[in-house]
Amino acid sequence: MNWYYHSRNPHYKHPFGAVRTGETVTLRVDGDPDANVELLVYFPTGLSSVPMRWDGNGYSAAFFAPEYPCRMGYGFRIDGRCFGADSGEAHFADYPATYGLTVYDGAFQTPEWFRHAVVYQIFPDRFFCSDRARFLNTAADCRAAGRPVYVHEDWNEQPYYTPHGGASTYSPDDYFGGDLKGISEKLPYLASLGVTCVYLNPIFAAHSNHRYNTADYLTIDPLLGTNDDFKALCEAARAHGIRIVLDGVFSHTGDDSVYFNRYGRYPGVGACQSKESPYYPWYRFYNYPNRYECWWNFETLPNVEENEPSYTEFVQGENGVLRTWLEAGASGWRLDVADELPDSFIRGVRRTIKSFDPDAVLIGEVWDNCATKYGPEGRRGYVNGDELDAPMNYRFREPTIEFLNGRWNAYRYADEMNRLLEDYPEPFMAACLNLLGSHDTERIRTALCGIPDARTLSREEQLRHNPDEATLLRASERVVSGFALMTMLPGVPCIYYGDEAGMTGMSDPLNRGTFPWGRENTALTDRVRTLMRLHSESDAIRRGSARIAAVGRQTLCIVRKSETETLILIANASDRSERAILYPALFREGPAANEPLDLSGSYLDENGETVTARSTLSIVIPANSFRLLKKA
Repeated sequence: MNWYYHSRNPHYKHPFGAVRTGETVTLRVDGDPDANVELLVYFPTGLSSVPMRWDGNGYSAAFFAPEYPCRMGYGFRIDGRCFGADSGEAHFADYPATYGLTVYDGAFQTPEWFRHAVVYQIFPDRFFCSDRARFLNTAADCRAAGRPVYVHEDWNEQPYYTPHGGASTYSPDDYFGGDLKGISEKLPYLASLGVTCVYLNPIFAAHSNHRYNTADYLTIDPLLGTNDDFKALCEAARAHGIRIVLDGVFSHTGDDSVYFNRYGRYPGVGACQSKESPYYPWYRFYNYPNRYECWWNFETLPNVEENEPSYTEFVQGENGVLRTWLEAGASGWRLDVADELPDSFIRGVRRTIKSFDPDAVLIGEVWDNCATKYGPEGRRGYVNGDELDAPMNYRFREPTIEFLNGRWNAYRYADEMNRLLEDYPEPFMAACLNLLGSHDTERIRTALCGIPDARTLSREEQLRHNPDEATLLRASERVVSGFALMTMLPGVPCIYYGDEAGMTGMSDPLNRGTFPWGRENTALTDRVRTLMRLHSESDAIRRGSARIAAVGRQTLCIVRKSETETLILIANASDRSERAILYPALFREGPAANEPLDLSGSYLDENGETVTARSTLSIVIPANSFRLLKKA
């Protein structure tokens, strides 16, 4: 007889996916009734063998998850042979094949407002300038104080990408004048997109346009406005139903800062000036004062010792950075390079912001699998329930680009998305910040042109890579499909400013151009707006189950279903139209796989056309496009 087990089917494993501390986990295996079957449970404390009992239909056994968060594993042994895999269908092997299992704090929850949010990421200098005269005056003041500030004459110019101003190396010190008041003025536009949360790249005083080299955590960069301007922005945003989340850069500071003061521009005594400085313990010097630990060896970015008590108090204390800006109106923080911060520091950040506001959100920049990532001190605790609420979900972005560009088939893509549901706790998964682009990636419209790897090209070569109109048109269709997948998959949609308007650009700084006000691709914007509003308003998306399956080599289907609504998305990533045939047996994975799925009935698509199904649903999907059906 054939033996069968599937880790992502609730018939074989209950509950689905990650489990709470102390929860009972029940497993079953189908096979021959006259076999010796063992469940092998790999607890952090050691291996346990549990006999599996024949119940007339298969073998079953159960165990209790540990009372503490961890990553553990399990597998099977059948008549002495190992049976298992790392995920999905089990197979026989000559060595133990172990499924991973995430155990998380049973009390863990994520802010409900954020689970249902639509997020818009803004690189502040490039979004909108409210007052050109004020910007020019402030830029002149900054230059007088010794800060390099190169002003663009035209909002529509290309950002500098080569050395300028007589420098021998490129420096991100060119500015267009986007400011906080400019964001306030554009709140009606953001609200029209369905945006309910704005994530801002760093806004604190710094000596670069990206501001990841913080000079003063307690002061808004003067080119962006004042501390009062930030408070006004938060108040105005709330009036539009929008919350503000800030970028916290706590693994390093700028060398030209209040704290390090390498050039002596600040009145106080910095760590680089004296060992008696209150900031000296924050940094790791090798040969004082000229050699110190830097972020990725950039001398302008000295690393900090996050667990130094005075630094921890400065960031997390009663009058610290986190609380200061929450009191000013922020609704949460995004932690830059969270995988370079100690777990203890992240836990402290969480305690601080949650003690001030239990609904404040904590997002981390983690590009890898948050459940399985390891560091020098062992497994990272991002998903345990006492650290992050969610990551920037690059595990959505990269596979989606590969699928829409035709480099992955739909089976691989569905497997990757279902693995994500399996690995992450449900509260964590529901809050994952699903993104197609960010300040650290190529623009999504550019990426979906099938571009070469930007890391292999110089900036000049990247700038010369100009796809023809046909390629850009196809890429635009793929962009909308990407937003449709983002809308329908579990998690929180995040729009990188201008992606909805058709912006293009390869890697930094070419992906950080100015928003094309008056030159938007309005057709693209309207389609993204429709999808974001669907995400905000749909009961099936807000409260329903999710089923993900390939229905053809390049055709993927997502079904979202609640008690009151059923939505079906079928996306075709090929260059020709495809007929998709849907039937319930396709959807054998995911937390709702055992729940009845009735596809029969009438549906309306995104254009108002009617599609009728009986036990199966048959529909043609245009090339590089999708159909979105709502059950009538």
